[in-house]
Amino acid sequence: MSEVAEVETTELDLLPPAETALQVYQQPQGLDPYIERIRAEVTGHVPDLTTKKGRDAIASLAFKVRRAKTALDTLGKQLVDDLKEIPKKIDAERKRMRETLDALADEVRQPLTEWEEAEEQRVAAHRWNIGWFAGQVEYARDGDAEKYRAILSEVAAKVVDETWEEFEAEAHRVKAKAIETLTAALAAREKHEAEQAELARLRAEAEARRIQDEKDRIAREAAERATREAEAKAQAEREAAAQREAQVKAAAEKAERDRLEAIERQKQAEARAEAERLAAEQRAKDAAEAARRAEIQRQADEAARIEAEQKAREADRAHKAKTNNAAVSALVAGGLSQEAAKLAITLIAQGKVPAVRVNY
Repeated sequence: MSEVAEVETTELDLLPPAETALQVYQQPQGLDPYIERIRAEVTGHVPDLTTKKGRDAIASLAFKVRRAKTALDTLGKQLVDDLKEIPKKIDAERKRMRETLDALADEVRQPLTEWEEAEEQRVAAHRWNIGWFAGQVEYARDGDAEKYRAILSEVAAKVVDETWEEFEAEAHRVKAKAIETLTAALAAREKHEAEQAELARLRAEAEARRIQDEKDRIAREAAERATREAEAKAQAEREAAAQREAQVKAAAEKAERDRLEAIERQKQAEARAEAERLAAEQRAKDAAEAARRAEIQRQADEAARIEAEQKAREADRAHKAKTNNAAVSALVAGGLSQEAAKLAITLIAQGKVPAVRVNY
């Protein structure tokens, strides 16, 4: 009960007395003393955005202004309802009071609003950095072992420390999961590549044995054929033994040449196959490196774009604040009070003064 009574008493203190309320509302700027009293109660507060209590205090002051606005507006409405003959004057004063106190409420809350915007950007940046780990895992998918090793090294080298603030623990977990996934994928890829290399080696050995067996068969058949021919002709051609021996020697030398040529062709085929394999590996490495560099460039471009947009917004706010302050100073120098000068510039900047505007 005591808290309710205190709130009601505070609100009544901000209202014109009933006996003079009509006179106050009829006068131009008649509510200024009450508006200034409200301003005095809320503008002396030093904003503290570092704690929840401090931020709640700022919101509470803004709410207090709006509550006082409602009370003053309600009182004015009652006067209008009771005194139908002067509604235009009261309504005009009510409108001016509402706009003034709304602007004051926004002004009081501005530090909290700016803090909330900065907090949103900070959290978004941390979320993007955490998502980078999952992105690297996805980028490595279906790559060769060399690509997996490069990305695993890059992920492991990513520093997670106190600069990640309240996201540090989550970042450690996501990084550990990414390392675990990449390590398992690398082991599987290395096993697969080793199996493929072993299959290729076995195929090459089998082909070499087949070629050698074919050479041996040809040589053996040639030797057998030469022997049969020699034996068949031995009786009939003894006098030409020397000539036949030369023919046999020539046939043997030809068979040897054929065997040596076949061996040379096999070596050349194996050399071409090895060269093609090495070239294919180099092309795969070059493609992976090009993709990695493209991703790094994309990330750098995105970070530069975000930074440029942030700087542009900050520069625009600073420029507008400087222009408004200069305008206020000029009006004060021309004879207006500080508060009246601020109000005038605020109304002009909001487009509420016809044919007048601030050039930024």
